[in-house]
Amino acid sequence: MYFVYVLFSDKLDCRYVGSCKDVRERLKRDNQGKSRFTKGGFPRKLMYTESYSSLSEARLRERFLKTGVGRKWLDETLK
Repeated sequence: MYFVYVLFSDKLDCRYVGSCKDVRERLKRDNQGKSRFTKGGFPRKLMYTESYSSLSEARLRERFLKTGVGRKWLDETLK
């Protein structure tokens, strides 16, 4: 299984969308400051996940959630 996830940083007041194979490990790494893209905003909390059977499906969904329409969908979904 592969996952698309949304993390939120209270410190930066922003969310991060990504994809990975192990969400718990990714969140742990992010909160330890080991990820280049999420380094400055920890602690982060997990807000949302979706699971997919292939990495390509997960990456497609991640790409969509990073578009204007995808961000709007997340805003409405995560109210």
